Amino acid sequence: MTVREYNKAVDAYADNLYRFILKNLKNAAMAEDIIQDTFEKLWMKLEEVSALKVKSYLFTSAYHTMIDYIRKEKRNVLVDPASLFEESGTDHYSDLGEVLERAVQNLPGDQKAVVMLRDYEGYSYKEIVEITGLSEAQVKVYIYRARVYLKAYIGTMEKVI
Repeated sequence: MTVREYNKAVDAYADNLYRFILKNLKNAAMAEDIIQDTFEKLWMKLEEVSALKVKSYLFTSAYHTMIDYIRKEKRNVLVDPASLFEESGTDHYSDLGEVLERAVQNLPGDQKAVVMLRDYEGYSYKEIVEITGLSEAQVKVYIYRARVYLKAYIGTMEKVI
């Protein structure tokens, strides 16, 4: 990969990477740090990464850096696992987007990441496998479980409205 191709990759993928990480972490400063680290890693491996595979490399690297950050944070903060899956029956929202956003934030890290890649970013299962390093079966299971949880969390439209 040349410096010119690197610069094109920055222009082409920086916004998408940032949006993906920000939607998962909800922390703009950390998302910016992860994106900067990702492009730094690419710069260090400039001659090893093919220009044709740069998108996959960037998303894979950003994903793994994000997962490392999430795992590090889990060690620092004790969270009651039961609180992550509380029903929203007592909460009354009039905005479905708000309810969906809250439900997505309650998903476990891997499920949230694959749902964001599939449903928000529009990646194929094969691309998600390349980015996450999971098997295709695992990706499909995580997406299925996440969608089941989201459906149960949102419930019927009467509860939302």
